[in-house]
Amino acid sequence: MNCLSLLLALSLHIGLEGNYNQIHPHARCTTDTFISGAYYNSEDNISLYVGKVIEDVDKNWDLELGLVTGYSGMDVAPMIRYINDGWWVAPAYEQSHGGNIGVAIGYEWKLGK
Repeated sequence: MNCLSLLLALSLHIGLEGNYNQIHPHARCTTDTFISGAYYNSEDNISLYVGKVIEDVDKNWDLELGLVTGYSGMDVAPMIRYINDGWWVAPAYEQSHGGNIGVAIGYEWKLGK
């Protein structure tokens, strides 16, 4: 059994003033409802994360909750992401530019089988 998935996400950052990376290669290991992985984040850093996936009964959407590294302002930050059929949305915080609160939205593809 192999837990590894390779993914690619594209993102758009709304309500933030900075210039953010919009292309996110992503490697993930999923076992039952637990996730861990690494991705190239919006601040051009590598983020490592661990978390749990809460699935809708009909499996139309997922909610990911966890902890993530690699962002300015915090060594370890909370992570939350809503996913529906490849589309996702996550809250975003920008410490620079006065502490703006925004949202990141995007689409993620699973690469390979």
